[in-house]
Amino acid sequence: MIRILLVDDQSIIREGLSSLLQTQPDLEVVGEAENGQVAVEKAIALQPHVILMDIRMPIMDGIAAIRILQDQAPEIKILVLTTFDEDSYVAQAMSYGAQGYLLKDTPSSELAQAIRSVNQGYTQMGPGLFAKAMTNSPEQKTDIRSLTTPPELEQLTAREREVLQLIARGYSNREIAVELYITERTVKNHVNSILRSLNLRDRTQAAIFAYQHFLVD
Repeated sequence: MIRILLVDDQSIIREGLSSLLQTQPDLEVVGEAENGQVAVEKAIALQPHVILMDIRMPIMDGIAAIRILQDQAPEIKILVLTTFDEDSYVAQAMSYGAQGYLLKDTPSSELAQAIRSVNQGYTQMGPGLFAKAMTNSPEQKTDIRSLTTPPELEQLTAREREVLQLIARGYSNREIAVELYITERTVKNHVNSILRSLNLRDRTQAAIFAYQHFLVD
């Protein structure tokens, strides 16, 4: 049985996909998420085999979620299912770890087979999308990175950027202190300064920020 997590900000889309996929004897929908942040949390908790991931969503988009999941749960296969076929979306999704990219007008029988193929490790691309996945060279990715750097990031010191990167990798304050040869109190001060400078609520938001703005490879 292939376990599937559905990620889409529209509940009617999730309900439709769930009804469709549940008719397949070898497919099981084990959870749903309305944005990338919830998708990451549920993926870690539910350990699906395949995630059907939308791209444009509030709070955290699909691209950021793919980056995080590739780092934290690389064994989970991700198949993008969206209405957006822009070159940058396709290229980023595939380069950051997605195993496939389909549009929502894909026939139901083809979608079910694509899920099976992705689960087996094969790449699945909708008609005309393979060329789009190849459009962004490493140099172009550097351009994307520079364009997405927010002005708030320039307020951070070099040390604070190091701390932010380690937060994104899941380090505790004690582990950061050991890694950077500083005290836990100093780490705490850096974390507070980072959250204040970037107008973030907590470490989770800080980690999301780091992934969204390419601070973590």
